[in-house]
Amino acid sequence: MSVIRTLIAEFIGLFIDDGALALAALGLIAAIAAAVHWAGLPPLGGGILLLVGCLGILAESLHRFARK
Repeated sequence: MSVIRTLIAEFIGLFIDDGALALAALGLIAAIAAAVHWAGLPPLGGGILLLVGCLGILAESLHRFARK
């Protein structure tokens, strides 16, 4: 039974290695989706913000990893 738990944990770890990175990305996606839907942000602008935001989140995560 512990082998199955270990396999499941490793499989999930493939997709969510850094919890802070995943939460930041989900927060960014939710914020931009809300801005496009309710605030009238053009979809192209939302896409650009999403790209820049994801690159920023990734850069911050890499910087944090490099300090370790």
